Amino acid sequence: MKKIYSLFALLSLFMLSGCSVYNFTGTGKIDAKTFQVNFFQNNADLIEPGIDRTFTLALQDLIMNQTNLNLVSNSGDLVYEGEITDYRITPMTATADQQAAQNRLSIRVNVRFTNKKKETDDFEKSFEFYYDFPGRDLPTGSVLNEAIRVIFERITQDIFNQSLAKW
Repeated sequence: MKKIYSLFALLSLFMLSGCSVYNFTGTGKIDAKTFQVNFFQNNADLIEPGIDRTFTLALQDLIMNQTNLNLVSNSGDLVYEGEITDYRITPMTATADQQAAQNRLSIRVNVRFTNKKKETDDFEKSFEFYYDFPGRDLPTGSVLNEAIRVIFERITQDIFNQSLAKW
């Protein structure tokens, strides 16, 4: 009997997901068919080469993976644009001999979201996240790659939640 209930519950979830009542990303029904992500220029005072492209691709990938929207290069129903406005490394804690024991890499991205199907959803907002690393490590190589991956994963998810999931 338990197997029948389990099978029924699983079947119900798939049916609800298929008819736009519920889906596993939490977006609900999206009226749009296409989206575009314009290149996010790096306008920060401290420039890290390549993060502008990395961020743009990360946002495109997240939206493609969590929705059934089609990516277009122009005239998208949903448009994401903006710029990286801050890239900063700051010491967070110090040792007794005035050396940094822990540093923090912070990145802020300003996003302008336009929904051509529902203009009340439009917004302009800054999103920021950080990554802490040991003071003896420089933000280069694998430390930098991991930091950027973690930061962009969080920022792109926050942008997705604000624009499509409405969380």
